Amino acid sequence: MSIALGTVTPSFKLPGVDGSDHALGDFSDAKLLALVQYCNHCPYVLAWEDRLIKLARDYADRGLRVVAVNSNDAARYLEDSFERMKERAEQLDFPFDYLFDASQSLARALGAERTPEVFLFDEQRRLRYHGAIDDSRDENAVSRSYLREAIDALLAGEEPPVTETESVGCTVKWK
Repeated sequence: MSIALGTVTPSFKLPGVDGSDHALGDFSDAKLLALVQYCNHCPYVLAWEDRLIKLARDYADRGLRVVAVNSNDAARYLEDSFERMKERAEQLDFPFDYLFDASQSLARALGAERTPEVFLFDEQRRLRYHGAIDDSRDENAVSRSYLREAIDALLAGEEPPVTETESVGCTVKWK
């Protein structure tokens, strides 16, 4: 898990729902960077969405930057189009950036397979946690909050108690 972000991602910019193009270097001021493979239509994303929104708000002033990335084929899955992304982000007042990876290059570079799937990087942009947000699609059945545990450990200067879990969700919709 010592892969550096710069070694797995090419230099490129992705359009964000905020109307700006974003390069991953734009988030260099964040102590921790959580890239979350995301989309609008996946029932697993929808099940975890409120928890991700809360997590982004809870840690925003502690140095975490959450960036959701939709890499799905929007031609085949119209709900995942850039226009629908903008609508959803506005409707739910996302406290994180939501970027469109139309070329699917970031998803391929990360080796992303599912939505939602988390890639948490430390300040040196080394991958420190990869996998699920927590251990249950059902919010009332959660017993382990893997992402929160990893964030808390890294912010305390410690190793995450778990560095990798299996991502559960829909597959990325490849072109």
